[in-house]
Amino acid sequence: MRTTRRTTALVAGAAAALLTLTACGGDSDPLEQDTGGGEETMASDTIVVGSQAYYSNEIIAEIYAQALEADGFTVERNFSIGQRDAYMPALENGEVQVFPEYTGNLLQYFDPETTATSTDDVYGALQEALPDSLAVLDQSAATDQDSYNVTSEFAEANGLTTIGDLADVEEEIVVGGPAELEERPYGPQGLADVYGVDVSFEATGDTTVQDLVAGTVNVANVFSADPRIQTEGLVTLEDPEGLFLASNVVPLVSEDVADEVASVIDPISAALTPEGLVDLNVQSTEEQRSSEDIAADWLAENDLA
Repeated sequence: MRTTRRTTALVAGAAAALLTLTACGGDSDPLEQDTGGGEETMASDTIVVGSQAYYSNEIIAEIYAQALEADGFTVERNFSIGQRDAYMPALENGEVQVFPEYTGNLLQYFDPETTATSTDDVYGALQEALPDSLAVLDQSAATDQDSYNVTSEFAEANGLTTIGDLADVEEEIVVGGPAELEERPYGPQGLADVYGVDVSFEATGDTTVQDLVAGTVNVANVFSADPRIQTEGLVTLEDPEGLFLASNVVPLVSEDVADEVASVIDPISAALTPEGLVDLNVQSTEEQRSSEDIAADWLAENDLA
């Protein structure tokens, strides 16, 4: 079991007060606590784990939190904070110390002009773009990003594994997705430029997956962690040329706790697969299981708790 570090020697009276604050911490918002070093500051040996207001992100955050607790850390949860403009200031000033993020989108937040798209290039560029107060641990193979999907029947009939394989399909390729996809760099023109795949486009919006299953379109732009990839038996086509901006799940942490938590969280990233993340999301959306139960079972199944 890990013993966490205390940064300030406390006299007996102050230690008692600190224990009282820690015991009550579950009912308070660490984002609202005084960070000026007074008595209301979060205990120095408490790790605050945050999440976006997004069920998939909260599940990953809960996995981090339970693993840290199993390793002896005291953990404060601050979930469903919101989007980056809401939680990034708390990360940069150390009020939140561990947060599940996504490499590509996070890179664009810090470097809007980046041209990196592949998994390794994005991860390397992200490490350079982060402020000194933050660090990323090992990235996961799991992603939550744009992807092209086909039905399993269409993939089997045409021998499809990668996006480039679409160039050998004899029938017309009709891509479905939100209306803006038509003008995006990874839309029809990107398919032609990067993979030599000529397609027509159908704006399908919210019914994209339904249209794919019904055969109205035969390729669909779907987020790679969408639970319907599993429930509808879809096949996500690999993107070896980096048409899409890679956005792998990655732990974003305060630099001053990176070394302490890496040995606990890096094995989680190593075990989390793209298919595994989809399955976690299915358990949430289809089976209506709690993040706590999903996380506990996943950690046990992967021998990480």
